[in-house]
Amino acid sequence: MKIAEALALRADHQKRIEQLKARLLRNAKVQEGEQPAEDPEALILEYEALASELVHLIKRINVTNSSASVAGRSMTQALAERDILKLRHTMYRDLAQAATITQAVATRSEVRFKGTVTVSVVQKKADVIAKDLRELDARIQEANWLIDLAE
Repeated sequence: MKIAEALALRADHQKRIEQLKARLLRNAKVQEGEQPAEDPEALILEYEALASELVHLIKRINVTNSSASVAGRSMTQALAERDILKLRHTMYRDLAQAATITQAVATRSEVRFKGTVTVSVVQKKADVIAKDLRELDARIQEANWLIDLAE
């Protein structure tokens, strides 16, 4: 199994765990004399089995990521860099948006606002980071389809 397949399976397990939780909560109580729509004990067993599979899968993904190499660094390092690039990109994009003055002033007595940063410079920085993020993400995705999951 490739890392990409394991990641898809992990997402599926996480989704199924959330669905099982919702089903459990819906069947946690019933009116006196009624039966739950589903057996809570069976749902708990299914939940626990799936959670156990998920732990094993996540461990295998983490071991693989720590030993796999992407663009001259470990997958773990590349993932950390991607996360920070996402944070930085969002900050610069949001800063450019916040500094853009779109308020129309109707009278001379109204409060006027001015940006404290140069929007074009901030937007260019956001664009550069977005490009770096796309390139790194492409390398990570490629590696995910080439690298086998550790046992």
